[in-house]
Amino acid sequence: MSGSTEHVRKNRAHWERESATYQERNASQLDRWDRLGWGTWDIAEDEIHVLGDVEGIDVLEYGCGGCQSGIRVAMRGARVTGLDFSVAQLLHGRSKMDETGVRFPVVQADGERIPFRDASFDLAFCDHGVMGFADPYRTVPEVARVLRPGGRFAFNGATPWIWVAWGEEDQPPSREMRRDYFGLRSADLDDPDWQTTEFQLTYGDWIRLFRDNGFVIEDLIELRPPVDATTTYTDYTTMEWSRAFPAEHIWKVRKASDAAS
Repeated sequence: MSGSTEHVRKNRAHWERESATYQERNASQLDRWDRLGWGTWDIAEDEIHVLGDVEGIDVLEYGCGGCQSGIRVAMRGARVTGLDFSVAQLLHGRSKMDETGVRFPVVQADGERIPFRDASFDLAFCDHGVMGFADPYRTVPEVARVLRPGGRFAFNGATPWIWVAWGEEDQPPSREMRRDYFGLRSADLDDPDWQTTEFQLTYGDWIRLFRDNGFVIEDLIELRPPVDATTTYTDYTTMEWSRAFPAEHIWKVRKASDAAS
């Protein structure tokens, strides 16, 4: 992937190294074929209605990892294409396709330089995926380019709330503000098991970025787990914190029908 930015190369190296451990640790949640869920608490799509009816439309899973979400969306009748920069993750995706019998094309590529023609898709989505590990000032314009007029973009990720509340090293998020909100952009994580560069913007910066790229905001869904929810992502946040504050949210935006492709 020559020409990729330094943070993309760093993040790709992380996922090549950690993919097997990640997939094994979260298999019981990731490999549920009976439901399509979102986020670390696996909030059901049928409860929050992010994607809606996908029957017969062209869908890009933007950072597909092991292809579990893409498989479930394909089960709902979509023509899915997956993109991920990690070969190791895509190999897990191949095994999941073998397991389920659901197949779709996948591309190993840098999400900041999507290798598809303009106006190729009706919907792009990701659950964390590319949007957590690439520069939004590069990714949002690229998604706008590959969507058709009227196309939808939905992505789940960490909130500014949890970025401000996270402590140093292994400290869980607290009710105190530990970091500045203004100036959010990126952070380098250097835990021995998690060495990535991740991205976040303030709410105002997200809104301006969407508008500058021809998107109309349809919704912002702040995920709150039910009291009986369980998760394999126990190092992300606690149930108590996630019930009190939004740890994850889903932006739903639509490319204006009169936007240039």
